[in-house]
Amino acid sequence: MINGINDELTLAARLLATLFLIFGYRKLKDYSGTVSQMVQLGVPMPILAAAVATFMELPVAFAVAVGAFARPSALLMFFYTLGTALIGHRYWTVTGPDRVDSMDGFYKNLSIMGGFLLLYIHGAGKYSIDVLCDIAAP
Repeated sequence: MINGINDELTLAARLLATLFLIFGYRKLKDYSGTVSQMVQLGVPMPILAAAVATFMELPVAFAVAVGAFARPSALLMFFYTLGTALIGHRYWTVTGPDRVDSMDGFYKNLSIMGGFLLLYIHGAGKYSIDVLCDIAAP
């Protein structure tokens, strides 16, 4: 146990990254729809943005979940989640009933970022590919 965080809790937290796999799979399965969503959000280079989003939500989130290169993967996910908050949940530009949903999404992303930041600082824990392969200390 490091700083009061046990390995089982770290594993459980990492496994929550599998939620990104669901959304990444949807992006991959309906790639043209993902590109359309990027266009609708006004994202520059929507085809590249869709590819980056799919990459972040599939292999990078998977790496976090299994604890492979956990620290750099968590840092990448931290910045990706910040980007999705700033691009996809701009509640300050939304009017009407959608404003609350957008605000919820924005602040949920900030909370998720906190988890990724903690994982970056703490590491993957004992139950991880990193420890199994002696890539990083737990």
